[in-house]
Amino acid sequence: MNGGVVIGQYIPGVTRIHRLDPRTKLIVTFAYVALVFCARGVVGAAMAVAYIAGVSVQTRIPVKHLLKGLKSLTILIAMTAVMNLFFTRAGTPIVSFGVFVVTDLGVRTAVYFAFRLVFLVMGTTMLTLSTSPIALTDGLESLMRPLERVRFPAHELAMMMSIALRFIPTLMEETDKIMKAQASRGADFETGTLIKRAKSLVPLLAPLFISAFRRAADLALAMESRCYQGGAGRTRMNELRFSRDDAIAGLIMLAMLAAALIERFVFPAWTIKL
Repeated sequence: MNGGVVIGQYIPGVTRIHRLDPRTKLIVTFAYVALVFCARGVVGAAMAVAYIAGVSVQTRIPVKHLLKGLKSLTILIAMTAVMNLFFTRAGTPIVSFGVFVVTDLGVRTAVYFAFRLVFLVMGTTMLTLSTSPIALTDGLESLMRPLERVRFPAHELAMMMSIALRFIPTLMEETDKIMKAQASRGADFETGTLIKRAKSLVPLLAPLFISAFRRAADLALAMESRCYQGGAGRTRMNELRFSRDDAIAGLIMLAMLAAALIERFVFPAWTIKL
């Protein structure tokens, strides 16, 4: 994993999860996102943890690789938790200093939203780690194909999304190279106030944008040289087919989502009150 960037990368494998139909993995991931948003109790949280642990074991991708993908989001997760902690006024006060008051509801809200963000990132990252960009494109296009009846560009949108995911680690690696090159020339990105450090990143934008546009131009030229004309009339070497494992994966995810929904709506006393 270059530079600790995980999202957008693909780890080849021959496990059952890798062999699943990409449409199944996309649907399961959407259901997992719904599960994380619905989870407000022990059962829902346990289902989210069980999903990550189960997929990690099946794909043989260590959880530590998923945790690497959270490094770039550490500030966002911390800010989300801190804002909910100090700006939630309802509930019983626990600690008070100055104009800030920490309540029991604020603590629960901060933990809940940090948990939600962490598991959303880990779950969606697992999708890209176990699905090749080509399979992901085919799966997205297949799921959006019914919208073509209203002239929705399903193939083009799926292609753009997969290319964007593919180039996330490439652009992050390019950013790291530019930072190291400028640091070797005396640029300082580590010291000073937050505003000063933010201003020091401005010189990175010009070479990064130039590199991104150059890569986009090279990619467009490569696609045109191979006579790429969009999705009309295109065929695939490997046709998508659902298997028994796809049905099993779908049923397991459905059961986990149902457990989280039952806990939240049938037994509301078990859930966190936000």
